[in-house]
Amino acid sequence: MKPARSGCPINAAVEAFGDSWSLLVLRDVMFGNRRHFRELLAGSEEGIASNILSDRLKRLVAAGLLTREDAGPGRRAAYSLTEASIRLVPVFAQLGEWGLQHRPTTKRLRVRAELLAAGGPDLWEEFMAELRTIHLGEPAPDREGPGVMERLAAAYAAAL
Repeated sequence: MKPARSGCPINAAVEAFGDSWSLLVLRDVMFGNRRHFRELLAGSEEGIASNILSDRLKRLVAAGLLTREDAGPGRRAAYSLTEASIRLVPVFAQLGEWGLQHRPTTKRLRVRAELLAAGGPDLWEEFMAELRTIHLGEPAPDREGPGVMERLAAAYAAAL
């Protein structure tokens, strides 16, 4: 990783994940549970090119925002979120809420942002706990009813 242009925290964050493709790759791993190259490529709403996806995955691993499980012969490499990227959930929720209020969106693609905005910080914490279970192997949180991932998936399916 090359040195930052400055010591400004905003600059440091932008240098780690500030280009749109990096944020969208993290979004797809986080909200779509897409963990493999082909899943990320095929599931990209925005149509990311394979060379750009490959580059962004390498950058995100180098920046400590993803880990890459070394695949053995005949196996696909799996990518996982790190604690640093899981802690971006509130940032993604705020970006989504801003987009809901200030940009044109489609019903199908806005439903998860609406759910995150309505749920607020308590829902974000619950979601981060679920992501820690999936990506970091932490014990599953105690809860009653469906988890956040299930609620996000159901809301998306209902909007189709």
